[in-house]
Amino acid sequence: MTKAFKIIVEKHSDGYVAYPLGLKGVVVGQGDTYEEALADVKSAISFHIQTFGPDVIEGEEAILEAFIAETSVGV
Repeated sequence: MTKAFKIIVEKHSDGYVAYPLGLKGVVVGQGDTYEEALADVKSAISFHIQTFGPDVIEGEEAILEAFIAETSVGV
């Protein structure tokens, strides 16, 4: 069985960071390139599900869209 996940990929000065939506817990991949970060997060997702079981997948309802927003808070 396969399941599709939406992945957020961030570009930083020292490489890329990727993380999936729709999983309980923290799952992160990283790499020097976009493709490396995607491959790493795919491996991390697989490991996370194998380790903690399919209950870490949040619900059956698919995420239709994902948005990036920005807000400011006092620090």
